[in-house]
Amino acid sequence: MQLVGMLDSPYVRRAAISLRLLGLAFEHRPVSVFSTFDQFRAINPVVKAPTLVCEDGTVLMDSTLIIDYAEVLAGRSLMPADLMQRQRALRITGLALAACEKTVQIVYEHNLRPAEKLHQPWLDRVQGQLVAAYAALEQEAAEMPPPADEKTMTQAGVSAAVAWSFTQLMAPESIAPAGFPMLAAYAARAENLPAFLALPQV
Repeated sequence: MQLVGMLDSPYVRRAAISLRLLGLAFEHRPVSVFSTFDQFRAINPVVKAPTLVCEDGTVLMDSTLIIDYAEVLAGRSLMPADLMQRQRALRITGLALAACEKTVQIVYEHNLRPAEKLHQPWLDRVQGQLVAAYAALEQEAAEMPPPADEKTMTQAGVSAAVAWSFTQLMAPESIAPAGFPMLAAYAARAENLPAFLALPQV
């Protein structure tokens, strides 16, 4: 299998870390949707990261769908089997993905749109959504068990840690760690696990 995309994308990184935690062998191809657009298009005409090229050549995209496929392939899941625990894990994962999405919107607005075209009311709304997502994750982090080892890491933990690290890398002025100490500490512990260290975002 080949996982295509840059690790500075939280979606590529959560997929890559999940594949590693599931014990699946894969080749990471760091192809950019920006600087190597044509090369990416030759792999996947939609040019969406992450893209997974399966053993039979089938092309899958979207991190959540790739992880779903990988879990079936591995014969186990990074999501809890217990309904209530799974419900909470889905909530945390959803909040983390929302934080990723809002961070991407802020980054794109500043980096891709001309300064004179910036729409401050839109930015303010997105910033408010980002803060709300992290405020909820901070509450959840207070009750999340620390990621002591890779065997106990869940998809909720992967996604929360990857989201936090991504925002701190790409839009640190948007979210100050001092306001989210539990989440910042959780992500710091996760980033020291072998799977995270093997797949750094920079």
